[in-house]
Amino acid sequence: MAYAPDSDDPLSAAESAGAPRLPGQEPVTASAPPSFLAVLRHPGCGRLLVASLVGRVPLGMVPIALILTARADGHSLGTASLLAAVYGMSPALGLPVLGRMADVRGLALPCGLGAVLVAAALVALAVGGSENLLFAVVCAAVAGACCPPLEGGLRSLWPVLLPDAAHTRAAYTLDSSTQQIVYVAGPVVTIVLAGQFSPVAALLIAATATVVGSFTFSTAAAARAWRAAPRPKDALAALRPPAMRPLLVTLVLMGITIGALDVAAIASADLHRVGWLAGAMPAVFSAAGLLGGALFVRLKTAARPGPGRLLLVAALYAGCWIPLLAPVPAPVLLALSALPGALFVPLLSVVSFALTSLAPPGTSTEVVGWLSSAMRLGLAGGTALAGPLGGHFVLPLLSAGVCVLLLAVRTVHRPAVRQVTA
Repeated sequence: MAYAPDSDDPLSAAESAGAPRLPGQEPVTASAPPSFLAVLRHPGCGRLLVASLVGRVPLGMVPIALILTARADGHSLGTASLLAAVYGMSPALGLPVLGRMADVRGLALPCGLGAVLVAAALVALAVGGSENLLFAVVCAAVAGACCPPLEGGLRSLWPVLLPDAAHTRAAYTLDSSTQQIVYVAGPVVTIVLAGQFSPVAALLIAATATVVGSFTFSTAAAARAWRAAPRPKDALAALRPPAMRPLLVTLVLMGITIGALDVAAIASADLHRVGWLAGAMPAVFSAAGLLGGALFVRLKTAARPGPGRLLLVAALYAGCWIPLLAPVPAPVLLALSALPGALFVPLLSVVSFALTSLAPPGTSTEVVGWLSSAMRLGLAGGTALAGPLGGHFVLPLLSAGVCVLLLAVRTVHRPAVRQVTA
């Protein structure tokens, strides 16, 4: 007799029969989990990761550049923030579409086409300015909606480039960790360029980075050769697995915590009357994410991310927001912001691997597009909700707590292992 876990829940499968095996991969062994360096030693991995990051750095640059450009053109802060919000929300609409195009046509077309359209929109805004608000909104929307599917493409390529599922999981954690660079380096580069030159320079550099990163990525041998498996005819096939939807809601809730953190950091800076805290807290959060991801990938628990382990990481992440409620001095508050940061990347990498494992054949890039969309919806929602709540750390705590409850219900009520005849 043999036992097979419910096929729509990869976390149950990991718990019962080892880590999920992707096509062409060998079973996971009992050896120590591979490090980030072990992933990067494989041919092509370094180029693809760096190119993907370069192409995604504008995601951290453009919102600040739009605000600075609009303010320089005489618009109010509210109007400038609207432009940034339009840009931030638009990828939630475009990435699943471009991801599906990648699954159907390969990576070259959506990456190249998306990069050209993004660059054209940013250059148009740099040249035309934002005095005409409708023109600026259209440019921001196009630049956001046409973001090349570099994250989804990279995650689709990891199983092809790496020898087994353990290396693939390490690669997902590496990708989640290095994404923090986008949201730390992007704003810093923008502010430096705007200070030394003008906000227009930041828009032009963002356009250049998008094109260079996207074409370097899509012209790599592995990217050119990759083709997804034939996909189902169902237009919503990527969202059909029952476990997919709770995990996407989990990502929305995680995004809310990050969006709320940005506002809470500004509110805390005002409360303590130290302006540096507004930028330092998100930076420390992201830096802790890099370190947390590097440490997590070396733990043996990362090699088999079952539902119990996912719930544990989520609970730890929620608990790490509690100390930020304490009335402590600004330097202590800054140090405490590293606690949830260190758990964010491990949680994101486990959820991301689960989602990718759930993807029906031929939908892997589209599924990552939905992953990115869920995170961006959460980021926007967290920012919008945190303002009326006074920028208090209660919002990220509550959001993380609901995330734990959702995963707990999913874990308790997940389908039992069923018996089948061999």
